[in-house]
Amino acid sequence: QVQLVESGGGLVQAGGSLRLSCANSGTIVTLNAMAWYRQAPGKQRELVAHMFSAGAPNYADSVKGRFTISGDNAKNTVALQMNSLKPEDTAVYYCRSRSGFNSDWGQGTQVTVAS
Repeated sequence: QVQLVESGGGLVQAGGSLRLSCANSGTIVTLNAMAWYRQAPGKQRELVAHMFSAGAPNYADSVKGRFTISGDNAKNTVALQMNSLKPEDTAVYYCRSRSGFNSDWGQGTQVTVAS
């Protein structure tokens, strides 16, 4: 069973950086894809960055050039490096994994960017 745990959120000033991490604390599996989503208050959850086991990652237009997703399939870990943060990046960030037909979510980590 996949159990995703995020870490690395917090409060940062605009223009600063944070690195989010997500690790599977359950059974290690072969992953097809991993992704980061975020949900701001009063808004729908949105895709931030997505990577398949092979191929180039994809990013939301709002974070291109500022965020970088990286991962290790063998270890079932994924990270999100966030630079040049803006107040509009404030949200709860969730990681998500996909293995075959199964999809799992982490519990989320809060990122707050102060202006």
